[in-house]
Amino acid sequence: MLTSELADRTAAVKTVEARLLAAADSGNLGLWQLDLRTLDLVASGHCKANFGRSVNEPFTYLDLQSAVHVDDQQRMQAAVKEAIAKGSEYRIEYRIQRPDGGLGWVRILGRLELDAQGKPSYMAGISQDITEEMLLRQRTELLETLDRDVFGTIEDPAQIAFAASWALGRVLDVSRAGYGVVDPQTETITIGRDWNAQGISTLSGTLQFRDFGSYIDNLKRGETVIVSDARLDGRTVATADALASIDAQALINVPVHENGALVALLYLTHATARTWTPEETGLVREVAHRIRQAVERRRAERQLRDLAASLEEQVRERTQALQASEAALRQSQKMEAVGQLTSGIAHDFNNLLAAISGSFEMLQRRLPKHKDVLRLVDIGRAASKRAAALTHRLLAFSRLQPLDPTMVRVNQLISGFQDLVRRTIGPQIALRVEAEADLWLVQADHAQLENALLNLCINARDAMPDGGLLTIRTFNCNIDAADAQAHGGEPGAYACVCVTDSGVGMPPDVIERAFDPFFTTKPVGVGTGLGLSMVYGFARQSGGRVRIESNVGAGTSVYLYLPRHDGEAGPETAAAGGIATTAPAATGETILVVDDEAAIRSLMVEVLEEIGYRVLQAADGPSALAALEADPSVVLLITDVGLPGGLNGRQVADRARALRPNLKILVVTGYAERAVLEHGQLRAEMQVLTKPFDLGIFCQMVQSLVCSAPG
Repeated sequence: MLTSELADRTAAVKTVEARLLAAADSGNLGLWQLDLRTLDLVASGHCKANFGRSVNEPFTYLDLQSAVHVDDQQRMQAAVKEAIAKGSEYRIEYRIQRPDGGLGWVRILGRLELDAQGKPSYMAGISQDITEEMLLRQRTELLETLDRDVFGTIEDPAQIAFAASWALGRVLDVSRAGYGVVDPQTETITIGRDWNAQGISTLSGTLQFRDFGSYIDNLKRGETVIVSDARLDGRTVATADALASIDAQALINVPVHENGALVALLYLTHATARTWTPEETGLVREVAHRIRQAVERRRAERQLRDLAASLEEQVRERTQALQASEAALRQSQKMEAVGQLTSGIAHDFNNLLAAISGSFEMLQRRLPKHKDVLRLVDIGRAASKRAAALTHRLLAFSRLQPLDPTMVRVNQLISGFQDLVRRTIGPQIALRVEAEADLWLVQADHAQLENALLNLCINARDAMPDGGLLTIRTFNCNIDAADAQAHGGEPGAYACVCVTDSGVGMPPDVIERAFDPFFTTKPVGVGTGLGLSMVYGFARQSGGRVRIESNVGAGTSVYLYLPRHDGEAGPETAAAGGIATTAPAATGETILVVDDEAAIRSLMVEVLEEIGYRVLQAADGPSALAALEADPSVVLLITDVGLPGGLNGRQVADRARALRPNLKILVVTGYAERAVLEHGQLRAEMQVLTKPFDLGIFCQMVQSLVCSAPG
């Protein structure tokens, strides 16, 4: 009876034990017991499985200690000692190295059992595989850390890749982790920097994929390459030794593609064989994806910054260009306004001078024996000539002087007046000429060009009171649109004459006003302030431009640009306007004089009648045309340009030509208005005489024109 009852109880206990074991297995729990006196370990099959062992495989306490990750062994032993010493519950989580090289995590719970004497005899408890749980926790913590401390803060793409590889390699406890740029054409990877465990060398540099296996083909197709043991994988078995030489018996390669092409690679290597879990490969893929996103974001941000900087620079440049254009426009408008003002003043002044100088000349003719009076007349004539020269410079600035352009060899012109320049600048100043051998031809008024260059040399001389060096340099140049916009003029090919002195130089405010009429830095009574103004007007009227470069104490360079002319050079002589030096005397021919200035009209009539012509006169255009229609004997029309009555001088001339096609015309004007010019040159059927004029020249022109008129 007692035996039967004992057997029943034993069977019940076994049933309970079986149920407990089944419950533990279903809960992923292993059971274990450790004899603290002999260190004998009894482990359930599931406990063995938690450590990567099979059910029938022996598993001793020494095997357990060896399975614990080397970095966690000391912590595990300390926890066991503390539980024994304090009689407390044993609880710990640590990493384990499975026989297949894989990394796992286990959680151990145990309780101490005492013997009859109260001494620790056994420790028993459960084990649980928490690898998935820990990887999920590590994944979350790793990605949060990367997002916070790497992807969100580091600017350099290479540093982003290294920092992420460093964190990933430490979490997954691999031998090496890195990120490299791939060239799929040459099948190479370039590694700037990688993370390496202690004792593992770096792979930085450029490596050939096929030196380590054939898996580059998988990477090109976008496939993640997972090798647990290079000695057994068909893609790496032939290169296992090469992989072993770089401590890479196991590896994971995650490809990064851009527009369908392999461009980068995140790689992990391990020095020994290792079975990679799906959680590990998933984490590597996620980190690779985030690295690429961060690198692309940084690249886009950098491009955006570069674009913003470029736009700012473009805005700055365009603002500066706009400001320069506005300044040039203001300067142009100012010069145009001043030109109109000076031309108007010159016109009126020339009319007055014509009457004054003509009257002096008539007095000189009619008072040949009165020496005292003639002396005063000479003084008056000289003063009127100086005034006429002054107004001529005003007209030059206003671009209203009549030009007689011809093909000019500038080098030859400069060579011809070097002696004049040397006499002008004096012995204290050395003259140097640097002429480009193949200087382009220009079309310009020979006399006016020579006068302009002489003015520049005089200004250079005055800037070197203690002597120095004056250099005249010629060269060919092409002006582009930007240069033309910045300094005026039109883009194109130009021959340039540069006059440079080693004198005192000019500050910017003086340069800005240098071309203004009457502006001068010379003492009162020295110079008129019209030299550079005349050069400016001549250059613009000739289709060119003039520019100044100067620094205080470093001298001044004035550049005169004249457009290139592709024609053949003709004789380089100043035009005489087609006037004969001598002409037959008048024989009563009829001339019509048209001028609204009564004093000038009367003077011309008196002079012409004195030399034998019959003269009609009119004060406006309609009266002139009426007189012309009424008298068919008129052989020459002399007219001012600015006339009242609704018709200007050119219109009167045109209508007169319509009535009398062979009629000769002489325009006598206070300035050569654009109305009688074609592109700055004289119209073929007209002669122009600018007021004030010498009566002798006036008479010669009249006689020449009358003589050439058809009989």
